[in-house]
Amino acid sequence: MKLWSQFFIPTLKESPADAEIASHKLLIRAGLVRKLGGGLYTYLPLGLRVMQKLTQICREEMDAAGGIELWMPHVHPVELWQQGPRWPAAREIMFRADSAGDGRRPPREPEFVLGPTHEEVVTPLVKAEITSYRDLPRNFYQIATKFRNEIRPRFGLMRAREFVMMDAYSFDADDDGAVRSYRAMKAAYERFFRRVGVQAIAVEADTGVMGGSFSHEFMVPAEVGDDDVIYNEASGYAANREKATSALVPADLADAPPAGEREEFATPGVVTIAALEAAPYSVPATRQFKTLVYIGDGRPFLVILRGSDELEEAKLGALGFSVYRPATTEEIEPVMGAKPGSLGAVRGTIRNPDALAGIFADHAIRLIGNGTTGANKDGFHVRNVNVVRDLGVTRFGDFRRVQPGEPDVKSGQPLQVRRGIEVGHIFKLGTKYAERFGAMYTDDQKQSHPMVMGCYGIGISRTMQAVIEQSHDADGIVWPWNCAPYQVLVCVLDPQLPEAMALAKKLGGAAEQAGAEVLIDDRAERPGVKFKDADLIGIPLRLTVGGKGLREGIVELKWRSAKEVSKVPLAEAEARVGAAVREAAAAGKKD
Repeated sequence: MKLWSQFFIPTLKESPADAEIASHKLLIRAGLVRKLGGGLYTYLPLGLRVMQKLTQICREEMDAAGGIELWMPHVHPVELWQQGPRWPAAREIMFRADSAGDGRRPPREPEFVLGPTHEEVVTPLVKAEITSYRDLPRNFYQIATKFRNEIRPRFGLMRAREFVMMDAYSFDADDDGAVRSYRAMKAAYERFFRRVGVQAIAVEADTGVMGGSFSHEFMVPAEVGDDDVIYNEASGYAANREKATSALVPADLADAPPAGEREEFATPGVVTIAALEAAPYSVPATRQFKTLVYIGDGRPFLVILRGSDELEEAKLGALGFSVYRPATTEEIEPVMGAKPGSLGAVRGTIRNPDALAGIFADHAIRLIGNGTTGANKDGFHVRNVNVVRDLGVTRFGDFRRVQPGEPDVKSGQPLQVRRGIEVGHIFKLGTKYAERFGAMYTDDQKQSHPMVMGCYGIGISRTMQAVIEQSHDADGIVWPWNCAPYQVLVCVLDPQLPEAMALAKKLGGAAEQAGAEVLIDDRAERPGVKFKDADLIGIPLRLTVGGKGLREGIVELKWRSAKEVSKVPLAEAEARVGAAVREAAAAGKKD
């Protein structure tokens, strides 16, 4: 057991000015972390203990799922990343790690970078060590520090520049084996989050810069989450905002025939959807075609949406461009012939159609059938534009942002939305990394094949804050049993009394014998200060020992998650404490 007076728990009465959300405020006030700089934090003793608990639970679940732990360098030769499939996109969020020596200017390109993940390191390792199908499958993992050059670090550990993550990498001989590995890891994640006492929902997710066949994010519901979860409880459908789809466009929808000849009309000063909705034009947003210009791998391309819809930019990843971004006005006008606000994709109106890498339309524009769009002449639009007759669509796809209330693809019932914090992500990568790095194996017929990979990450430091965000009240943190820094806090109200300290240590010993970790608050502070700190740091079970209680022959027992205080006779105190600890530990094992 640990004495508070000999430990280091610097609690604060007030929240720091730059802490925006409850969990960030409580991380600081409860003495778990201290800020070093933007997105950089020192883990103080209580915070480190929580991190160690989370790490150990994660390690146990990874081992149980067949994972093999290793440790890889954080500093990576940049040529490994240049050889891999995601350097152009990933480098934008990476730190370079060149010499800081005086007088030496860094080269134009970095020599080394700090790793945000380790696909580019583990794949060459496996290539060199595994060559036969007999050595597959394998799943390697590590729990280590990662680095991400966040432009706007915020929300404490939620969006930090340095963070702790478990990252794992599976290697299989075929696709069926890769799916089995993926499912085993998904189940391990579900067990991990249950054990640490946090509600995490597995949602379909975009593969993003990682690429691959499919992926799932594990999201902790929270009002301050960094992403939206689109879901329907009845059907079980759940996806993040970037991946979500709906049944807004019926599968059997027939293409609308032309409603009349195209007609160009003047719209001076009208450069927004809302302006075209207003009188005298009165064109509903649901009847307008919105044309966006993007640059993909150096070439412009168009995206067509309904005027009432918003682009979900991550869905453009399905188009196959390594890097894409919105085009500037200077890039748009030479291709389209007009400035933004008067753009369209009607055949024959684009100034330089050969410059385009494609015209990509969201399926929902088929609900318009015939509508209004820009004429590619400043101050003009065109009405009676028919999707099939007039728009030279290269490919239809799902590019719009799903809205709550739209029909679920599984049940047809309305979709709902809630905010969530991403705490884990799993990907079925396929063979893209193995092919790039030559990670091949030989089968029983002496034939060579690329290994099929998966990659998996759990944000350990982010999970710590997510637990706090999901489990707190107005007074402080309410730690779940398994990840609490200590499980039992003994508050000694009169530490100057030898008999009070003797009883506190006796009760602490009973709790330890039952399996709990114990902190004794032996500070010479007022009871109100001790109780406020106890609620703030959130240890699950509090025992209160004082001179008055000794005279009355009782000890107070209170769970942090409950309001009730039990007065336990001294003769029963050790047995009651041991039973309470064993019951809480057993409940934690079931979670």
